[in-house]
Amino acid sequence: MIPRARRLTIPLTGALVAAGVVGVTQPAASAQTGPGDVTVKAAPQTPAQAVSFWSPQRMRAAKDYSEELGNSVKGFGKVSTTTPDGKPGTVPPIGAEKTKAGVSRQVNLPNTVGRVFFTLPGQNPLDPRSWKYCSGTSVQSRFRNVVATSAHCVYDPVSNQFYDNWIFIPSYWDGNQVWEGKAPYGIYPAKWFQAHDDFVVKEDYDYDYAFVNVSSGFRLTPKKVGSITQQYTTTPAGRLGDNVGGQGFTWNRSTKVRVFSFGYPAGPHPDGDRPFTGRTMKWCYGQTTPMPAAPKYNLQEHIGFRCGMTAGASGGPWLLDYKSRTRKGYLNGINSVAWDSDGNDRYDRISSPYFNSETYDVYAAAANRWTQ
Repeated sequence: MIPRARRLTIPLTGALVAAGVVGVTQPAASAQTGPGDVTVKAAPQTPAQAVSFWSPQRMRAAKDYSEELGNSVKGFGKVSTTTPDGKPGTVPPIGAEKTKAGVSRQVNLPNTVGRVFFTLPGQNPLDPRSWKYCSGTSVQSRFRNVVATSAHCVYDPVSNQFYDNWIFIPSYWDGNQVWEGKAPYGIYPAKWFQAHDDFVVKEDYDYDYAFVNVSSGFRLTPKKVGSITQQYTTTPAGRLGDNVGGQGFTWNRSTKVRVFSFGYPAGPHPDGDRPFTGRTMKWCYGQTTPMPAAPKYNLQEHIGFRCGMTAGASGGPWLLDYKSRTRKGYLNGINSVAWDSDGNDRYDRISSPYFNSETYDVYAAAANRWTQ
């Protein structure tokens, strides 16, 4: 396991003003702190640079990063006490602001969920060992430009820096051949990262969530040279939320609710078995309960449920009241840590930080930030 870093070396300056999802924030220069201990950081690359970096070949070669970070716990002790810190709140999904969803007996996969790709900071971006991925989802926001994921999927706890060349591809599918990978709704590069100070400074996994403002998307159009696709052209794709919608957001809810979890697992179980490839989206369903403390992650307020997904699913959403008919629900958690609770070298639970008012503060900072 890679040793965990101890402190942040990036100075935090400036301020951000946001009120719910109705206030408007203006772009600032670089890293800064916002309301509710929010760290805000501009993406290191321009949108065009980030999109041009990721060819289908590099996407195919990217590996899940959570496996290297070793985000897992073995054993299961006395559960911690996790309680709301205020009144429950709810923001509806995009398209459901004034409607009620119907009921479906099928589990249709959400269009909003996809894969996050990034390169490791401070390393040669042309080295395939630097090409990594996580999972994430589009979420409701004023400007329809926010992706929710894990904090360790935007900020590297090894180098104490935010990642480079960060992009999001909703409904990603890895084809049988490298050039058959699917980005049906486009590629959306990061413009601003929002994370909680306690993850950035202390690596406290009770705050392992982040919200990323993305720029308007691009589509890659393949061009064949002979019989093999070797070149791609980019065309504008529009805003993320306009193309796939966005999940609702809710916080300070019961610790015992039924949720769906979605993601792109690929890592091994502790016994070395790899049941997933990361090429397609997978899901779990179950009832959450408070989890035990895990000191190595400063983890005291996680909730979890039975799920065998492995590394690569990190950053994928937990959706409360998910309706297959509309493919929408309410973001109530994020895949963060895998658990081998019975010690048999197989992951059997997955946990998320409990979403409370501090989570909402980070979300609101992103939900009100405009991007082109």
